[in-house]
Amino acid sequence: MLTLTDVTLTYPDGADRLTALDRVNLRVPGGTIAAVTGPSGSGKSSLLAVAATLIRPDSGTVVLDTDSGTVDLASLGRRAAATVRRCSMGIVFQQPNLIPALTAAEQLEVTAHLGGRSRTPRGETRSRARALLDAVGLADQAHKRPAQLSGGQRQRVNIARALMNDPALLVVDEPTSALDSERGAAIIDLVTTIAREHRAATILVTHDPTHLHRMDAVYRMVDGHLTTVDRIPA
Repeated sequence: MLTLTDVTLTYPDGADRLTALDRVNLRVPGGTIAAVTGPSGSGKSSLLAVAATLIRPDSGTVVLDTDSGTVDLASLGRRAAATVRRCSMGIVFQQPNLIPALTAAEQLEVTAHLGGRSRTPRGETRSRARALLDAVGLADQAHKRPAQLSGGQRQRVNIARALMNDPALLVVDEPTSALDSERGAAIIDLVTTIAREHRAATILVTHDPTHLHRMDAVYRMVDGHLTTVDRIPA
């Protein structure tokens, strides 16, 4: 579970401070998906950055339940935050940012190594990578490098890679922004299925209202304020 309580984040703005997050409260149980919508510049990216320990908030708590126990992400130093990201989080960016020289399977295997699974037998790591690629429909593409994959396929590798270390938290930033509607719908199908099967608390930022009815909760961010949106009809 991820719980944000009274989270405030400001940035320097000349002689003043610009408030990106204003006493934000959010609770995302494991296995559920919270979608966050709102106009550009409203604070959505700042919310993801705080949840993913990429930015420390000015105040408030960001509590994540992990296999190792409960931790306040807002209190972590840089090194400890990096460890939590590697071991307990999966981050899906708008662009896959895959390593050009590695195959799809190798992208996942490297993630396992960075996540502290270097002592896991290589065969076991390889089997897990293949199983995740199979889960995202890419079992027959495991040997291909990013340049040999379509945009939708690269995003699927991105999602599989994010799941390689069984994350307690999955942070997803506009996963369909570079895809057409058909491929975008397939990616949303994949994210919702995978997040629930893996019991990851998931925050998904999106501008696309088409799939909001499939989320467990929907929030709107405006000028740093996060509010609940009534249930979206199908």
